[in-house]
Amino acid sequence: MSGPAGHALSLQGVAKRYGDFTAVQGATLEVASGEFLTLLGPSGSGKTTILMMIAGFVEPSAGRILLDGRDITALPPERRDFGMVFQGYALFPHMTVAENVAFPLRVRRMARAERDAKVRAALDLVQLDRFADRRPSQLSGGQQQRVALARALVFDPALLLLDEPLSALDKKLRAELQEELKALHRRIGRSFINVTHDQEEALSLSDRIAILNHGHVMQVGSPEALYERPATRFVADFLGKSNFIEGEAEPDAGGMALRRGRARVVARGTAPAGRALLSLRPEKIVLLPAEGAPALAEDNVVEGRIAAWSYLGTGFAVTVETPDLGAIRVHLPAWRSPVAPAEGLAVRLGWSRDAAVVVAEDAAMAPQGHAA
Repeated sequence: MSGPAGHALSLQGVAKRYGDFTAVQGATLEVASGEFLTLLGPSGSGKTTILMMIAGFVEPSAGRILLDGRDITALPPERRDFGMVFQGYALFPHMTVAENVAFPLRVRRMARAERDAKVRAALDLVQLDRFADRRPSQLSGGQQQRVALARALVFDPALLLLDEPLSALDKKLRAELQEELKALHRRIGRSFINVTHDQEEALSLSDRIAILNHGHVMQVGSPEALYERPATRFVADFLGKSNFIEGEAEPDAGGMALRRGRARVVARGTAPAGRALLSLRPEKIVLLPAEGAPALAEDNVVEGRIAAWSYLGTGFAVTVETPDLGAIRVHLPAWRSPVAPAEGLAVRLGWSRDAAVVVAEDAAMAPQGHAA
């Protein structure tokens, strides 16, 4: 499709208050030209409110919104030239697919020949050119969402805003459309801003993710940076699963150590003397039977017994109760698993010092902290 390349968007201290309730608290975000940014957070975290302020449907109580350096805070939605895709598709049931896609162009009073060419190009982009004469009721959910995407892109918008566009679809179809949406973003080169509460969707689609909680932007970074180096307990716990080990920090030649009971856990990074918190991902832990298995050559080794386990298809989710560190969750691959899980089985756990990362308790971590 022809039209402008991606545009850069900037949110500067944007807030939204409804009486005594503050939905968004001083959000500052930069969206680079051509970037796919996802706003990720639980229900009520403020992510949809931020998207609605970007779209112009909600007026900020404070702060500014800039597009390519131009202040658009007071600009009405129809003059922002942003495409938007909603969770519920919002298609006109009495119109054909082609008529739905053409609607934004008819509003703009585009000439018939140019309008038809743009509609054909948009439908071809989402691989629905064969369905131009059908009505939405004759399409699957995934096809209807593609129509909504084509309609949002047909007028060459400056930005594409996506409000949980895949959440109404089943898991398999959602995964397929995630791949298509990512490929579509690469092809057209526009800036996409996506809202979701689905962690897997955010990780698979995004160039960067902004994690929100209680109206604060807690951390911004690439999917890898956020997953591997979460700044706070909330970020580590919300994006994936994590074990948390709390104890007394002390210096160590390779970084830092944390002492809890008789256990001493070594990790990379530093922490001031006193109470410290480590995040340890379940898939980074090696688990072997306590008897009849080779010794673990990991930096940290603890013993325990399996308290519970479940089969997940690709792997086992195992909970191991340890004397000093409490319950530790481990993810084991199901294929050629080193252990046949059974409740009460004595096991040894091991992980390298690189596997655990120091995180801040949420109350101690100022919002807006950014990942490296």
